Amino acid sequence: MVIELNFKSGKPVYLQVVDQVKSAVASGALSPGDPLPSIRPLAEELRVNRNTVLKAYLELENQNVIESFPGKGSFIKRSKSPLRREARHALLNQEIDQAVVAAHHLQVSRADFLKLVNERFDEFEQRRDAASASKPETA
Repeated sequence: MVIELNFKSGKPVYLQVVDQVKSAVASGALSPGDPLPSIRPLAEELRVNRNTVLKAYLELENQNVIESFPGKGSFIKRSKSPLRREARHALLNQEIDQAVVAAHHLQVSRADFLKLVNERFDEFEQRRDAASASKPETA
């Protein structure tokens, strides 16, 4: 997994790391049980403070994306979300609301917005299928 940071984006670096790990999981580039890089080497690779990577990993733990074990590292979480369906939908509705507001300000119509959403779903599914096909089978 390659994490690319944009220091001029205005978005906090740790949130960029969080978003890219979540995107990699959604696309299948990272699967349940896959290890994440250790904090120190990743911080050196990204040229950021170790606390920035630590903060990203803590946020990923809070969002139940990863789990960490002292002395072993951090891994993509195997279990399903502990949140009930209604809670997951409420969280997703907040993200959708932000996207709808952005679409309004960018003057993107509802039809175009929904078309873009479908295209993004298709792209993630294609990447997930490609990632699944390229990973060796485990017994």
